[in-house]
Amino acid sequence: MAGGSWKLLGEQNVNLLIDKDVIELGNNQDEFRQIRLIAPDGPVNVQDMKIHFDNGSVQDVPLNAILKSGQQSRVIRLDGGLRRVDKIIFWYNTVGLFSGKSRIAVWASK
Repeated sequence: MAGGSWKLLGEQNVNLLIDKDVIELGNNQDEFRQIRLIAPDGPVNVQDMKIHFDNGSVQDVPLNAILKSGQQSRVIRLDGGLRRVDKIIFWYNTVGLFSGKSRIAVWASK
C-alpha cells in the first residue's frame, strides 16, 4: 500500500449474498489511529462495520459504500486516537455482474 506505514490486519472472503463476517485480531499488541478497506479482487458493497477495541468499546462505522475492484475506502479515524483493535465485524456483499467471491482487506496505520 503506497504512502505511509500501513499494515495488513486481515482479509475476508465476501460472498454474493449479504453476509456478516468477523476478522478476529486477538492478541494484536499494535496500536493504530486509522484504518481503511480495500477490495482487491472484485466489487464489494460494504454496508456497515463495527470496530471492537481491546478495552471493550465499539465504534460503529456505517459505510454504505461500493468499493470497485482495487479501490480503497476513505480513511476511517479511530475514536480516541491510538487504539488496539480486537476484532472487526462487517456486513457486506459482492455487487454488479461480478459472480462468485471477492475479498475485503483491512489495513491500519498509526
